[in-house]
Amino acid sequence: MLLLGCHLKRAPHKVLCSFCAGMGKLQSKLKHSTYKYRPDEIIEERTQTKACLEYSPAHVDTVSVVAALNSDLCVSGGRDKTVVAYNWKTGNVVKRFKGHEREITKIACIHKSSQFFSASRDRMVMMWDLHDPSQPRQQFSGHAMVVTGLAVSPDSSQLCTGSRDNTLLLWDVGTGQCAERASVSRNLVTHLCWVPQEPYILQTSEDKTIRLWDSRGLQVAHVFPAKQHIQTYCEVSEDGHKCISCSNGFGGEGCEATLWDLRQTRNRICEYKGHFQTVASCVFLPRALALMPVIATSSHDCKVKIWNQDTGACLFTLSLDGSGPLTSLAVGDTVSLLCASFSRGIHLLRVEGDPGLQLREVAAF
Repeated sequence: MLLLGCHLKRAPHKVLCSFCAGMGKLQSKLKHSTYKYRPDEIIEERTQTKACLEYSPAHVDTVSVVAALNSDLCVSGGRDKTVVAYNWKTGNVVKRFKGHEREITKIACIHKSSQFFSASRDRMVMMWDLHDPSQPRQQFSGHAMVVTGLAVSPDSSQLCTGSRDNTLLLWDVGTGQCAERASVSRNLVTHLCWVPQEPYILQTSEDKTIRLWDSRGLQVAHVFPAKQHIQTYCEVSEDGHKCISCSNGFGGEGCEATLWDLRQTRNRICEYKGHFQTVASCVFLPRALALMPVIATSSHDCKVKIWNQDTGACLFTLSLDGSGPLTSLAVGDTVSLLCASFSRGIHLLRVEGDPGLQLREVAAF
């Protein structure tokens, strides 16, 4: 899928910063425009006046995906074919992992572990350990095309992979052997997500549908009502009761995120509309951030938005001018988001609750 550039107005001034403490920290950053949505639906345009840091870059090319390994470290990959473990609180590269021959497409981390998986356009999936030498602990080869989905079971014993070859494969992590294979015509996988504490796997597809798979035999358990546009990404809430998916699009057509009921009716609950290009990623934000449940989305229109999960109201918009399309979004800790971009690496964003819910860029790498 071709990424479309965005034409946004640059902020008029530069803010210089003189932070020198800490390794890897560089200087200066453009101001970024933000939009505060008031209850009376009047949009207040604001400009970020606090300067933020530029750390040593994690990658030398476009970053395709970022995931949080723990509350200090993230793992990312992109066109430079390198997987990077990065301490985003100190601004230092912890380790680089090389083994893939083409762009990294997906990363999935094992919860409360130093281990993670990477997928690539080279059709390979590799398992890595932060404490091992920079060689993969395990390799998974079985797809005929680029691997576009990765999901780890809650007990970390199984790995599900999906591809543009219309297939899902279920792997035994310990042995590296494929245990199940399933194929659905025209099911070009875009993302996979394992439902917490359940044997189910959520999957989005270029055929505009969202499927729920039962890992016990790898059978389709449910197909959600088809959307009008390609579904690019999905995420499941911590309690496993709800999920969100997001759509591609252009000029405001499509470009939405959708909240679904996973447990009871399995119907659409709410839609979040306001982006003008493809929505590439969506996440549930920690409940401690606000009185109401909130979600965040990132888009090829260079914007990150925070939404009221229940009403669909946009609470705040941060425009990362000059970043190019935003490709991936991950929750770093209880107040931080990590956002990968086409042109300017990874952005560290801070969610602030006073006054109101706001989003601010504090660093980039």
